[in-house]
Amino acid sequence: MRSDAIKKGIEHAPHRAALYGLGLTEDDLKKPFIGVINSRSEIFPGHAGLDTVAAAVKDGVHAAGGLPFELGTIALGECINEGLPGMRYNLPSREFIADSVEILAGAYPLDGLVLIPNCDKIVPGMLMGAVRANIPAIFVSGGPMLAGELSDDGGTRLLDLVSVNEGMGRAIRGEISEAELERMAHAACRTCGSCAGMFTANTMNCLTEALGLAFPGNGTIPAVDARRVRLAKAVGERSVGLVKENLCPRDIVTPAAIDNAFTVAMAIGGSTNTLLHLPALAHEAGLDFPLSRVNEISRRTPLLAKFSPASDYRLEHLDRAGGIPAVMKELKSLLNLDVITVTGQTLEKNLAAARVTDRNVIRPFADPYAPTGGLAVLFGNLAPDGAVVKSGAVAREMLVHRGPARVFNSEAAATQAVMRQEFRSGDVLVIRYEGPRGSPGMVEMLWTTSLLCGMGKDKEVALVTDGRFSGATRGPAIGHISPEAAAGGPIAALRDGDIISIDIPGGKLDVELSDEEIKRRIKKLPPFQPKVTSGYLRRYAARVTSASTGAVLRDND
Repeated sequence: MRSDAIKKGIEHAPHRAALYGLGLTEDDLKKPFIGVINSRSEIFPGHAGLDTVAAAVKDGVHAAGGLPFELGTIALGECINEGLPGMRYNLPSREFIADSVEILAGAYPLDGLVLIPNCDKIVPGMLMGAVRANIPAIFVSGGPMLAGELSDDGGTRLLDLVSVNEGMGRAIRGEISEAELERMAHAACRTCGSCAGMFTANTMNCLTEALGLAFPGNGTIPAVDARRVRLAKAVGERSVGLVKENLCPRDIVTPAAIDNAFTVAMAIGGSTNTLLHLPALAHEAGLDFPLSRVNEISRRTPLLAKFSPASDYRLEHLDRAGGIPAVMKELKSLLNLDVITVTGQTLEKNLAAARVTDRNVIRPFADPYAPTGGLAVLFGNLAPDGAVVKSGAVAREMLVHRGPARVFNSEAAATQAVMRQEFRSGDVLVIRYEGPRGSPGMVEMLWTTSLLCGMGKDKEVALVTDGRFSGATRGPAIGHISPEAAAGGPIAALRDGDIISIDIPGGKLDVELSDEEIKRRIKKLPPFQPKVTSGYLRRYAARVTSASTGAVLRDND
C-alpha cells in the first residue's frame, strides 16, 4: 500500500508521531488509508447535505477495515453568482478543484479515494483530478433535490431554479406580479441537493455512472432519501476493495467508457457543458476526443428522455423510472458493455437487473422523442472549430433559423437590452468576448436565456455566444463558439444586421459573409485587451485553451 511508506521504519517515526497525535493506534496503522474528499460548503443547498454523505462513507470505510481521512476542496454554487462578476470564477474553479485532488492525493500517502461532489464544476474537477492522481477512486454525489411545489387555484406546479429565472421574464412582461415571483423563489428549492432538473450537476453525476466510476443510483437517488445514505456507506466499503484490487481510474476511463458517457448524455438530453467536461476528462486520461466525434454519437443515439428545462420531469422521476441503469439497458445495443467499472464487474453485469418502470419518463428505443441525441455540435464559417446546442430543448420551428445579428460585447449589455426588450422577433442575439479567455472564465448565460424564455421569445429569437450556458438553458441558444472572439475568431467580425444562418439538424452555423470579408474585418480590429489583469483569473486567461478542446489549461512552456 502507498501508506506503508510512513507506517514502517525508524526514519518514519516522525510521521507516525503525527498520526498518533490524531488519536490513532498501532492497529489503525495496519489499515488502508482512504482519503474522503468532500466538497461541502454552507452557502449553497447543493453542498449543504454532504456532511451526512461523508459520515456514511466513513462508516463504510471503517466497516470494511479501512481508515478514512476527510479532506476538502472548494465548492462554488452557480446560482449564487449567476449574472454577477463572480460567475467568471466558476469554470476556472474546475481546474483548481482538479489541482486540489491531485495535490491531496500526491502529498499524502493515501491508498484510495472517495470523492464527494455535487454541483456543476465540482464533479468534472474531481473526475479530472482522480484520473490525474490515478490511485483507486470511487465517486458518490450528494444527490438531486426534490422538485419544489407551488399550489394555487390551478393545482400544484413543480418548480426548480430555472422556473424562478424564467419567472423574471414573466414578471418583466407583467404576466405575473413581483409577489408571485417571490412566492416561486420561496418554493423552488424544496430540499438540499443539486438542482432538480437535468442541468449540469445532475448530468455529470449521472455520467459518473455511465463512465463506470460510481455505483448505480449515484446520479438520481434524491439527496434526502435514505437510499443516498446507504449508497454512501456501500461506496465507503467498496473503496477498500478497490485498493486491494488496485483498480484505478485510468483502468476505467477508456475511449469506450467516454463513448458510453456521451451516448447516455445524448439519450437524456444532458447539459451542453458536457461538451466541455468530458473532452477535458479525456485529455487528463491522455485520450484524444475530437468534437466532431460528438455528432457521430448523436446521430446514432435516440433521445429517450426529457427533463427540465425540456419538460416537466425532474431527476426524482428518472429515479423512480429506473434511473441511469434503465436508460443504459435501453441503449445496450449502442454501448460498450464489456468495460470494467468500480463495482469490479463489467457494465453488462451491472445492468443485468435494470428495467424501465415508467415509459412516460424513459421512452422505448424504438419510440424515442427524437431519432438523434439531445446535444449537437454545429460547424460553419462562424464556428470553424465548433459550437454546441441543447437540440433536445429547442422548439421545432427554431431548429432552422435565419436572422439579423444584434451584437453585444458582454453578457451584462445583452441582459440589459433583453430586459428593456430592445430586440425584434427574428433577431439573432450575439454575445461575444465571454469565452474562456475573453470573459475570462466563460460565464454562463442563464439570466439572458431565462429572460427570453420567460418572455415567451424562445420561439422568436435565437442567441449565439462564445460563452456557455447553464444546463438549465432551453431554446435556440448556441454556445462555445470556437475560436472565441478574444482569440480572433469569426464571431469578433460580426456587426449588427449581418445575417446569421442556423441549421441545427444539418449541423451548420454560418454568417452570410465571404471568408475574405471576415478576414478583412478581423484584421482591422484592435488587439484584445484583457478584462482582468491580476490574480487567478489573469493566470487562467493566459493558459486556457479553446472551448472546442474542453477549455483545459495548456502547460507552461
